[in-house]
Amino acid sequence: MTMSNRRPGLTDRLGARFTARGIEPVVPFIGAGSLSLLAGALAFQYLGGLAPCVMCLWQRWPHLVVVLVAGAVTALAPARRVQGAALAVMALALLVTAGLGLYHVGVEQGWVTASAACTISGASPDGATDIAALRAAIAGAPRAACTDIAWSLLGISMAGWNALISVLLAGIAAGGARHIFKR
Repeated sequence: MTMSNRRPGLTDRLGARFTARGIEPVVPFIGAGSLSLLAGALAFQYLGGLAPCVMCLWQRWPHLVVVLVAGAVTALAPARRVQGAALAVMALALLVTAGLGLYHVGVEQGWVTASAACTISGASPDGATDIAALRAAIAGAPRAACTDIAWSLLGISMAGWNALISVLLAGIAAGGARHIFKR
């Protein structure tokens, strides 16, 4: 079967639908990528029983920004220039999480020192106030040390995979933004 007479696949049909609505297909693609990374992290946490460390939690916030921006653009279908700006924001957020992931890898490998926020405290509630009890409960929640590698694949930790995939997605988002602004 040659390329000219091949049947359109799912991605072709989805891309055509987004394009017909005035949405750059790369926007929901990037959003789906970040959503997948978030879902994977939550699955490891809640289904796999791997408690996240503080830096693991930090890496999730930029992905949430990407998902929200992509969702808003997909739902509202704004002008192309706005979509280009949204892609630039998504690329920046993805570079932030990639940077946090690289820093986390450095901490895991002992190349850099962990921040004070990465220390595990065992604070216990003294029952002074409701806020104090809440803070103690949060501090006492299961949390891993930032220096521990809870899971790895091919010698790369979750933080490393987050950094690699986030850089790839950031490149695609930046390329999409550049494409829009060059027109």
